[in-house]
Amino acid sequence: MHVLRNADLSREEMQRYARHLTLPDVGLSGQRKLKAASVLLVGAGGLGSPLGLYFAAAGIGRLGIVDDDVVDETNLQRQVIHGSAAVGKLKVESAAQRIADLNPHVEVITYPFRFNAEQALALVADYDIVVDGSDNFPTRFLVNDACVLAGKPNVYGSVYRFEGQASVFDTRRGPCYRCVFAHPPPPGAVPSCAEGGVLGVLPGIIGLIQATETIKLIIGKGDPLIGKLLLFDALEMRFATLSIAKDDACPVCGINPSITQVREEEAQCDISPDSSQTRSDPDFEITPQSLRAKLDSFEPIEILDVREPVEREIATLRNTIEIRVDDLSEHLSELPRDKQIVAYCRTGVRSARAVQLLRNAGFERARSLAGGINAWSETVDPSLTRY
Repeated sequence: MHVLRNADLSREEMQRYARHLTLPDVGLSGQRKLKAASVLLVGAGGLGSPLGLYFAAAGIGRLGIVDDDVVDETNLQRQVIHGSAAVGKLKVESAAQRIADLNPHVEVITYPFRFNAEQALALVADYDIVVDGSDNFPTRFLVNDACVLAGKPNVYGSVYRFEGQASVFDTRRGPCYRCVFAHPPPPGAVPSCAEGGVLGVLPGIIGLIQATETIKLIIGKGDPLIGKLLLFDALEMRFATLSIAKDDACPVCGINPSITQVREEEAQCDISPDSSQTRSDPDFEITPQSLRAKLDSFEPIEILDVREPVEREIATLRNTIEIRVDDLSEHLSELPRDKQIVAYCRTGVRSARAVQLLRNAGFERARSLAGGINAWSETVDPSLTRY
């Protein structure tokens, strides 16, 4: 482990951590281990918020935080390390300020950029443990591969809607993330939390499990989630634990690995509005301003809302056909073939999927509203709620 020059505790620290010092499985030696430890936190969002707060409160000596995003109002429902005053600020800076107020004895190092293949190995090598608080598959695979190649434990967590999961991947004692999830899902197979939603308290629950596992690793106590995948269902308030095994055919930690250096995964968990199809076909999307102009000139256009019904209660465009993207293939007969069709969702992700499906079914004039209803709200009709 990375050892700080002085892991002794000051008088003030002895008071601060008194409840740890009287805990038999922590005590003074365990608290010194926490102070001597270094943890790299990938992500300062939903999972990263409770992780950062409780790492600081526990007295982990050196904490690195990687995130290139800024705080948005939509983050505040679950990203509790940030406050309203931090909207528009870099998440790493907002998190560092909150941690400094919570525990000035913690050294915080901020990395205001996306966790990427160019810097992944160097970052991971400088810390004892890596905790994955990311929200997308490419980053999870990149974190995993860097940890395997550097021989570092990877404390994993993920959340979606009402469900979450957590594990500890350490190939010195068990499987890695790729042993369980060999490859990212195909584009469009899994919507992001932004598109699918997430219960605000869920990242707190999973993040605290990750924090607990990290502290256990540092102090060397308890039975970590190595070789186990913990599943949580908030609606049923139910936990389940699955046994997971090391895969000898794993491409990164198996007997004959094919991945010997970190690389960026090209597959995304969502279809991105700037996908290759969009770039190669300028008519795949239409901007809100262009759509507004066409509607004002009474061009025959059918507007197709492919969102979930609950989203339509927040904001909606007028005179639309409402068909969820997942139900679209069963309702193609309800759509006119003699008109232009413009599909829209929240940000343009699901509508891109819808347009691909429609074009494959012969609706050659189908287009996706670039940026979705949020872009329409920002550029055309600010009276609509952005969510």
